[in-house]
Amino acid sequence: MRFDDLIKFPSRPYPFYYTAKETLTIAVIIFAMSLVFNYFFRPFDVYTPEHTMDYFWISLLHSITPLILFLACGFSIILLTKNEEKWTVGKEIVFISSFLFLVGVVQFLIRDVIYDNPDNWSWRYFFEEIRNTFMVGTLFVLILVPLNHNRLNNRNRKRANDLQSDSSIKAPPKVSEVFIRTQVKNDDFLMFPTNFIYARAERNYVEVYLKNETGIEKSVRRMTIKNLDTQLTDFAEIIKVHRSYLVNLHQIEQISGNAQGYRLKLYGGIIGVPVSRAIIPTFEERLKKL
Repeated sequence: MRFDDLIKFPSRPYPFYYTAKETLTIAVIIFAMSLVFNYFFRPFDVYTPEHTMDYFWISLLHSITPLILFLACGFSIILLTKNEEKWTVGKEIVFISSFLFLVGVVQFLIRDVIYDNPDNWSWRYFFEEIRNTFMVGTLFVLILVPLNHNRLNNRNRKRANDLQSDSSIKAPPKVSEVFIRTQVKNDDFLMFPTNFIYARAERNYVEVYLKNETGIEKSVRRMTIKNLDTQLTDFAEIIKVHRSYLVNLHQIEQISGNAQGYRLKLYGGIIGVPVSRAIIPTFEERLKKL
């Protein structure tokens, strides 16, 4: 990996899987893994005479802590995240690191319940609990993250294949030209919706791709993708599939899936147009109604 790629790595898109159902599922998995790991493997040296209860109940208490905290953190992220498409690798790392730190802090705070030790409230044990939590947490992350990524990837691939095989995209109806207004009057233009392939937002401009007699025509207009979408609401086959992309469903040649959602191949060999996870239900519904 080049240095530039390493610098940009935290800003790469990452699947936002924190729905209520998946957050609960992951929390339960973390609880089960933690309980089994603590009770059967006993990863850290413990001085049994200090225990105030049986080791099973200590393991259970240590396992309930991450369960509750992951639910609290996960549902907080669901409420605070306004745009799932902006979730990145960096944000995922910050979330996991913050979660592990909180678990370590709470494990330290409950030491008086578990251990009869006059030095429970000391910096030594504080840093020890943080260290132990990150050691075990990193192991769990190395197991769960690839498994979850593969699960999302396989699920979306299957759904994309099923969608492609089940859908029969009909020929688009003949429609007259539509006048599109932009932010600059000289940029206003006429287009046939049936010739529209897709549009992509690029800062303060929108790149519009249209079919013509010789192939594909690209034009750059000063407007927002939202404004273009609003002016094309009468055409059910034209849908916003991502915060930066507007697509004509009649121009889709292939649908593939990955952990992020779907990827589209359009007329003319245009590949890699994303369908964000939040828009997938609307996308599937529109596609089946064509």
